[in-house]
Amino acid sequence: MTLQQLKYIVTVAESGNITEAAKRLFISQPSLTNAIRELEKEMQITIFNRTNKGVVISNEGDEFLAYARQVLEQVGLMEEKYLNVKAQRPRFSVSCQHYSFAVNAFVDVIQEFDANQYDFTLRETQTYEIIEDVSRLKSEIGILYVSSKNEEIILKLIKQNNLKFEELFMAKPHVFISSKHPLADRTAIALEELEEYPYLSFEQGEYNSFYFAEEILSTLDHKKNVKVRDRATLFNLVIGLNGYTVSTGVISEELNGENIIARPLLVDEYMRIGTITQKNMQLSRYGITYMEALRKHI
Repeated sequence: MTLQQLKYIVTVAESGNITEAAKRLFISQPSLTNAIRELEKEMQITIFNRTNKGVVISNEGDEFLAYARQVLEQVGLMEEKYLNVKAQRPRFSVSCQHYSFAVNAFVDVIQEFDANQYDFTLRETQTYEIIEDVSRLKSEIGILYVSSKNEEIILKLIKQNNLKFEELFMAKPHVFISSKHPLADRTAIALEELEEYPYLSFEQGEYNSFYFAEEILSTLDHKKNVKVRDRATLFNLVIGLNGYTVSTGVISEELNGENIIARPLLVDEYMRIGTITQKNMQLSRYGITYMEALRKHI
């Protein structure tokens, strides 16, 4: 395996086509095809599935490409430092539950490096996918919470995927409601006061058990339930329906506006919000900067 071969497969993945990648790499198509096949044979995996329309990355190839990009990123840093070579386009990805501080920290990373070109991804996604993304190196960092109800299952799953969980902070559950909600003047809110209002939660797809729910106390029965996929929709429904959701209480007026407020929920429970990362892998410079930004915004 050579660095050249790793550059080849990354270029093919970005192009989605062997012919186009060969042009970008200034080599012949047969030479590129042979180099990829030799690498696949050496690694005993299929990186690309060939189709009439081009190439499609296989599941194992997707994981291998993540490692390849990590290696090339480190090589790029060395060339930048010792050879004064212009750094390649930086890549960085985070998968997280729907937390405003995660977005704010992501903005800080982009502003910190201020590159002419970059390829950064922030995925606000389902809980199981966060663990899967980090385990397959689709994302360098994941952000989720554990509580007394789901901690055993979530931490076991994290361990099985050779990941580690590091707590950022512990929070008491809060309800997010509209600033014009009938309960907005309360300094704290009890569960029974919320019975008549729509309960809003994030849909978890095929992993829709309470262990993977983004909202704590999801096992409780609610008269009116609405599930959504994105934060903007949820907050629009919070305002439009006088609905509510349950989260950490950490809220960004800059991102979410003045119409959403947080009030403590009168329950004996906690939320441990933390990051998940690969157990035996050092963070990139973008990952380190992101961790620092998270702590600042929290």
